[in-house]
Amino acid sequence: MPNVAYVAQLRKPVRTTNPWNALVPGTVAGVMTDTDTSRTTDPVLQEAPLGFQWPTIDPFLFCAHHRDDYPAGNDALGPDAPLVGRSIGQDFDGVDGWNMYHGDVVPGFPQHPHRGFETVTFVRSGLIDHSDSLGAAARFGRGDVQWMTAGRGVVHSEMFPLLDRDGPNPAELFQIWLNLPAEDKLVEPYFTMLWNHDIPRIATSGDDGATATVTVIAGRLEGVTAPPPPPNSWAARSEAEIGIWHISLDPGASWELPPTAGEDTVRTLYLFEGSELTIGGHVIGASTGALLASDAPVRLTATGTAVEALVLQGRPIGEPVARYGPFVMNTEAEIEQAFADYRETGFGGWPWDVDAPVHGRHQGRFARHADGRREDIGD
Repeated sequence: MPNVAYVAQLRKPVRTTNPWNALVPGTVAGVMTDTDTSRTTDPVLQEAPLGFQWPTIDPFLFCAHHRDDYPAGNDALGPDAPLVGRSIGQDFDGVDGWNMYHGDVVPGFPQHPHRGFETVTFVRSGLIDHSDSLGAAARFGRGDVQWMTAGRGVVHSEMFPLLDRDGPNPAELFQIWLNLPAEDKLVEPYFTMLWNHDIPRIATSGDDGATATVTVIAGRLEGVTAPPPPPNSWAARSEAEIGIWHISLDPGASWELPPTAGEDTVRTLYLFEGSELTIGGHVIGASTGALLASDAPVRLTATGTAVEALVLQGRPIGEPVARYGPFVMNTEAEIEQAFADYRETGFGGWPWDVDAPVHGRHQGRFARHADGRREDIGD
């Protein structure tokens, strides 16, 4: 059955002000459609402070950085700690350095629907248990990425099982929403796993031994190509020039970000760890996002402490965006139809006994796809 109560909460529109759209003319419904980055020699066109949700630009819709210092786990794979004083079901306050989010026993996000876009979930530490309305399931983390095309509609849950009974269970992940063009918004749902051992990394060291490491989650960089995204992804089109890269620089290390091939390709950098980063002579401080010019190479240097940054890059889709809760379409009428379809069909129904399935203490990392194909990775 559709989670009607959850849908009622999601009727609230998601309308966030993008601090970067005002910089560039030609925005439609909050979507940047003209990206002239040639007006200044400063590679940093604009900065924005980072909170829980980071500002993004077409074709990206959303980026959130989760970092939770979970305690030891209990027998139910939830936190072995009192939950008194938390807003269970809506716990985002970071009490004691961690959140339950929408979970009530295990932290995470019980069953909820999506339509019209993709989620890219990069888990640096901890684990996620995925279950969905197609009967598919997965456990991934520790450097893995799940890339899911919601397409015409899918319901899934994302729970964070705490397996270690004796010690802490730290979790850190990024969830990125990538839009789909109108012609692909109603494709069949699909997900692919990018396992940690399959994701390429570029490492360079200077004369002083300081190392720069770049994890290539999506796109092509310095002759290295990331594993393929789902077949109907905007990222599957070479002309879209999608890049998702995690950059780690030792103190004093530097690395050159190459120019993009397309004049209208947009690039953003998010400094989420470290005191400052020098971008071609422009210094940005901690917890700062930067919209970058992409028509020339630019050197990144960790001039203070070690730093970590995430780069999102892509050619804008350039279509109107209508967005309410978990549905992203092109018109308000299509949003209304998404809600009506979910109420009527549940996007295939929910084949699990509970809203927030977890896959057991002893299950290793794996994926079971809707077609029955299975991948077993282990610990």
